[in-house]
Parts: sequence; structure tokens; C-alpha cells
Amino acid sequence: MKKLLNKKFLLTLGVIFFFLFILYSYFVAKEVFTIIDFDLTVKIQDKLPSRVDYPFSFFSVLGSAEITGIIWFFLLIIMCVKKFWKVALGLFLLPLALAIEVFGKLFVHHPSPPYLFYKGVLDVNFPLHFTHSDYSYPSGHETRTAFLVVFISLYIFYRLNKKLNLVLQPILYGILAIMSVSRVYLGEHWTSDVIGGFLIGVSFGILAGILIPVKSRSVLNDS
Repeated sequence: MKKLLNKKFLLTLGVIFFFLFILYSYFVAKEVFTIIDFDLTVKIQDKLPSRVDYPFSFFSVLGSAEITGIIWFFLLIIMCVKKFWKVALGLFLLPLALAIEVFGKLFVHHPSPPYLFYKGVLDVNFPLHFTHSDYSYPSGHETRTAFLVVFISLYIFYRLNKKLNLVLQPILYGILAIMSVSRVYLGEHWTSDVIGGFLIGVSFGILAGILIPVKSRSVLNDS
């Protein structure tokens, strides 16, 4: 575990995820995954019971730009209070990831799932919900959630004790897993949208997270 979270290894991993995002985006633009996207949406909606509509819709709200923006700003304030200036600067990789997301939704030809797939049941009209494009790649919910989960996960690993890690890490990645499935189940995104958002979110989350100073050198080799 310690070796896997070595900062040099994570830097390499973050760069690899970014290039995988670029390569994957090319294939999405070429409509390589169209049939797979459709089949997976049908299968996921058929396999999961309708009682997940409400909890998954709640996660849709949780991953909105407004809620994740508040979490991001709170993290930024904490980093500034602690005088972790490099980490605070690294957090601005999330707005950069979202700029890439907007670019994708404007220029990558990848139509959103038709309304017949939509299963959302919570009508929460945040202002940014009115911003809509005809294309859906990559998923903004997945991008924001993946970035925040990875960043917070690394902060917990580098700064908190082992017991808190054992409790909090599964919760964080459970949230990311549910967010990923809910995007497809609710008919808001195709699986390829989710994968694209995951790749760019994890990539930038890692690159921001490796700037976090290690609290104890005995926890991890920071070389």
C-alpha cells in the first residue's frame, strides 16, 4: 500500500490516466462505443430495482456543480489556512478539468441518452442545471466526484492516522462507485461518458493530491 502511494509512482499514474483520457476521447469521438453504451444502459436499468431511483437521484444532486463547488471551496480554504499554498494551487486543476469537460460537450460528437432512459425523481433546480448541451462526453458529475474523492483520499492517507484511513477510505470510494453507476442507471450519461469523466477526474485528483505534505515520514517515503 505504501509503495503504491509513493509520490513518484502516483505522478506517473496521474500522467498515464491523462493520456488514457485523450486516447479514450478519440475513440469516443469516432463512435466506437455506441452499441456498448446502449447495451450497458439497458442491462443496468433492467438489473437494478426501481427502489434505487431516489438514492441515486440524491447522488445526482450531491454531484452537482453547486454542491461539489462548495466542497471544493471548503477544501481550498482549509489548504490556505494550513498554508499549504502548493496544494491550494493544485486544487485549481479541478476548474481546468471542468473546462476540458465543457470543451468535450461542445465539440466531441457524442449525443446524450434519449429521454426514454431518464429515471431521475428529484426535481432540484440549481441554476447550472439549466446549462445543457446536445453532447454528453465526459460526465461532469463523474469528473468532479472522482477528483474530490481522490484528492480527499490522498489527504487522509498523508495526514491522518491508520484507523481513520480504514474507516474513511471505503466510504469515499463507495461514493465514487455509486456515483458512477447512478449516472448510467438514471439515464443521464452513457458508460463511456462516465469512464471519460473518471479518467480526467482521477488524473487531476492525483496530480493535485501528490502536493499534499506527508505528516509523518514513517508513514510514507516522500522521495
